[in-house]
Amino acid sequence: MLECVVNVSEGANEAVLTALRDVTATDLLDVHSDRDHNRSVFTLVGTAAPKLLTKQAVSRLSLPQHEGVHPRLGVVDVVPFVPLGDSTMGDALRARDEFAQWAATELDIPCFLYGPERTLPFIRKNAWSSLMPDVGPRAAHPTAGAICVGAREPLIAYNVWLDGVSLQQTRDIASLVRTEHIRTLGLQVGRFTQVSVNLVAPTRANPLHVVDAVKQHTAVHHCELVGLLPEEILRAIPQDRWEELDLAEDRTIESRLQRRQG
Repeated sequence: MLECVVNVSEGANEAVLTALRDVTATDLLDVHSDRDHNRSVFTLVGTAAPKLLTKQAVSRLSLPQHEGVHPRLGVVDVVPFVPLGDSTMGDALRARDEFAQWAATELDIPCFLYGPERTLPFIRKNAWSSLMPDVGPRAAHPTAGAICVGAREPLIAYNVWLDGVSLQQTRDIASLVRTEHIRTLGLQVGRFTQVSVNLVAPTRANPLHVVDAVKQHTAVHHCELVGLLPEEILRAIPQDRWEELDLAEDRTIESRLQRRQG
């Protein structure tokens, strides 16, 4: 089984978000939307739902009209395939490459690939300058932009919210807590600032680690799990910290898969 965590550049328009949810039907495990980021994270199962979601998003959204604090290359910005259960990274890579070919052929959208070749941050830094798309047109789609299509192990997307901390201070803190396993950005989100985090090796650095690292530099207003996390990571964190960290039994990939099967 493959999980696919599609990041769409829309987090506020409820009519659009409803249409996107509806088209994925029973293959949707979770949706997390953020108005300030103007971004939604759809956690899906399989390879069919990501295509349905992408077609719907491309038909309804326009990148030139998009405003939000999160960096993005396209209306469907990131499409990573993640092996679960008996699936392998080879399965995820095949799904990645097939999706990219489909998006380029059917939708005329250029795709940048990440995984063993390069990281997603590398694409964000170099796209359209020293790095051109791996698949599809050599120029961005006029309304859809480009898609970053990847294959990766499970990661945890996470936000640490700060109050009364300047954007520059937040960026400094994000830099201080950044490691090989903790990718960070410092963002202004309304009256708050935020250390936006990707925990790319959650068995080595989980939400508890990043929150306690931030606390060494400033007080934390609240925490936010974006999407789902593996059950083994939840079990590795003391239960008396779950509420503080925005974690719960029903926020795991496994619990949502059981709900879907039941």
